[in-house]
Amino acid sequence: MSLHTAQPTESAAAAATATRDWMIAAAAAIVALIALYAVFLDQGTLISATGDYLHEFAHDGRHLFGAPCH
Repeated sequence: MSLHTAQPTESAAAAATATRDWMIAAAAAIVALIALYAVFLDQGTLISATGDYLHEFAHDGRHLFGAPCH
């Protein structure tokens, strides 16, 4: 009789799924940070060549969240 018990190991598929989940979460965090920058801190410089469309689009939302605008 053996004293060693078989331990379940993480399969390669489960490891790939965990890695994929982390990559999706990291990509979502990057997109969210860019969106927060564009709405709260941009002041029109992100797309200044085409005008202040982004600034004007998010203007009321910025004040709704209490972010200073001008």
